[in-house]
Amino acid sequence: MTITTTTASAANTGAAMSAPSRASGRRVDARLEPPALRRHPHLVRYSHVEADFNVLIDKAIAAINDGEPVEDEILGRYINLASMVRAVSFREGKLLEQAFERLSKQNPDLVVLVQSLKLPLVKTAVEAVTGNDWTHLDGVRLDSEAPAKGYYTPDVILVNRARHLAFILDLKRSLASYGDTTRLEELKLKMLASAMILPDWLYKNHKRLMVDNVGVAIVDGASRPSDHASGVWALNDIDDLLEIDGAAACMAELRVRFGRRVQTLLEDEARRALGVIDRPIAPSEAVAPRFRLRQGDRQSTLGVARARQGTRGGLAPDGSEILIPDDLLGEAEGLADEEDDGRPAARIRVGFARRLLAA
Repeated sequence: MTITTTTASAANTGAAMSAPSRASGRRVDARLEPPALRRHPHLVRYSHVEADFNVLIDKAIAAINDGEPVEDEILGRYINLASMVRAVSFREGKLLEQAFERLSKQNPDLVVLVQSLKLPLVKTAVEAVTGNDWTHLDGVRLDSEAPAKGYYTPDVILVNRARHLAFILDLKRSLASYGDTTRLEELKLKMLASAMILPDWLYKNHKRLMVDNVGVAIVDGASRPSDHASGVWALNDIDDLLEIDGAAACMAELRVRFGRRVQTLLEDEARRALGVIDRPIAPSEAVAPRFRLRQGDRQSTLGVARARQGTRGGLAPDGSEILIPDDLLGEAEGLADEEDDGRPAARIRVGFARRLLAA
């Protein structure tokens, strides 16, 4: 049996990859297309998976909300917001994995493995990938129980039983942070080394699943241009991985809906951190400010004004009287130096940094 270890490409999928992908990330008309206009034998529309996707989004949002951040002196009152942003990145990755698994059910030939994936990085495989061009490794099959130096855990292993084809997939919400680092190449090395032992590992650990062709693909959720030759796939190309028309459009719609929920969540948390809340508008008010500042521990300037004698400044919208301190009306007079008045120094020295700024 011949084992072909490659990056995922048009030849691996058996699809007509030379034609441009129809999955553009836009929501597609739910009407079924004639078979002649479809590129794959299976079809999915968002309405088919909407109920399941809504449940996945709700669970992801609930998990983001359930975080309990530890106090941080630097982030201060913004720690909840920062913790929420970090949770969004993690939960989006999990959401993509779960949605990918759900979409794959539209193709009965597919087996999707997402649990207990721990592929050994066999020393021989790592050395083979490191010292050779991967295109020269076709036909090499290694024992998954040979001595290993660590493990690699993929996000998804996709097996097409009809084609005896397997993919090792790593789903990333975005590859933007990998641009100027070596992490992407290190990830590819681990994936290719794992691909060399995958046929043996599947046969021994997953009900004698047999494959003779293994590809690796890093899927970019941000859908930047694909580079199939180096194993990078945009999310809007996954129709060809799953052999399901409409899969990419469903994932795009999922991300749009999840993004709306996340942005609302972050906006609410930002308002709480800033002490900004919605202000109810009285029916008699033609125009009213939408937000008001919540009073903090320290009194504001207007708070001090109400406690001291000053000049009347009219009435607030709630009917209370606003007093403006005299020191706000003229610079010559002011209150005692109870707080820093923020006035600039009379003379400021500016120059290149040097020892003690010697004259």
